[in-house]
Parts: sequence; C-alpha cells; structure tokens
Amino acid sequence: MSRLTICISLLFLLALGLSLPDWLAQEEVKPKIQTEEAWVPNYQARTMSSTVYNKEGSINHQVFAEKMEHFDLLGFTLFKHPEYSLFPQVGPPWKVTASEGTLYDDQRLQFETDVEVTGQTDDGLVQKVSTNFVEINLNAKTMTSDQYVNISGPNYVINSNGFKANLETQQYELLDHVKTVFQPSTRH
Repeated sequence: MSRLTICISLLFLLALGLSLPDWLAQEEVKPKIQTEEAWVPNYQARTMSSTVYNKEGSINHQVFAEKMEHFDLLGFTLFKHPEYSLFPQVGPPWKVTASEGTLYDDQRLQFETDVEVTGQTDDGLVQKVSTNFVEINLNAKTMTSDQYVNISGPNYVINSNGFKANLETQQYELLDHVKTVFQPSTRH
C-alpha cells in the first residue's frame, strides 16, 4: 500500500470515529401513528345523527349511532350500534344496522356483528341480507362480504359464503353459493 492510500484510510477512520457517537445518540423517530396520541379520539358523540347531501341536493346517506369516536391520526371513525341509510341515485335506498361500524378516510364502511342490510322498498329483488361482516364502498356504491350471508327476498332465501353487490345496478354475485329455498306465492 502506498502512503496516500494509508493516509486516506486513516482520515476515513478518523471521520467515522468522530461521527459514530452522533449516529448512536440520535433519538429514534416514531411515526405519529405509533404514539399514544393516535389512540385518543379527536372528538366523540353520543346519540349522533348526520345527513350528507349530494351535489344535486338529494340525500346521499344518513347515519345514526349510539356512540361515535373519530381518530384523525389513524384515519377512521368508530360507531357503536350504527344505523346507516344509503340513497343510491338509481335503485331503492338501503338501511344497514350492526353492533359496530368503522368509516375509513377512503370512504369505505365496515360493519361487524349482527349486520342486517334491508332494502327500503317492498318490491325489491333483495329485501334483506344478514351476516356478521359487510364492507360498503361509498364512492363505488358496492357492498361485499366474505362471511356467511343469508339473503332473502319475495318467496326465497339464499345462503352463501360471501357475496358482492352493486347498489346502483342492483347486480348481485354469490361467491360460494350454499343453498336456495324458493317458495312460490299462493296468490292467484
């Protein structure tokens, strides 16, 4: 090795040795989401009610809940015993009830435990969906579940392991059909 290589190596080691304590002493930067502050709700409400209108002035959706907590840093709102009504531009309105609900900043709603989705007209093809989990995309007006569902309508009951639905077009897809029971009407 030449003297130049040895000098450069010594300078490098000296610079490393002088800056090493600073690297080791730096505090670990924690993202805001991992702090205890994130788990404190920004605001809470009891027996809350909210109505959201679309650009044309028609009701887009309504929500009622026994309790609501909004977590700004985490990006979601929790509901206890929500009743959520959706009013698609085309098709009948729907009402969703559950034990718990979560609204995410990306306009996804997740309902859990004792979920019932009920069509608000008597003439709809699907009148009621019962399950333990359903996710609704408010922007796309779609509803999905990967859980066991019981779908009932006029004169029939369908059991399936999951489904997809478009609330605007009223198209339904069963993910894993289990059983359908059809009982024709006795009206003449």
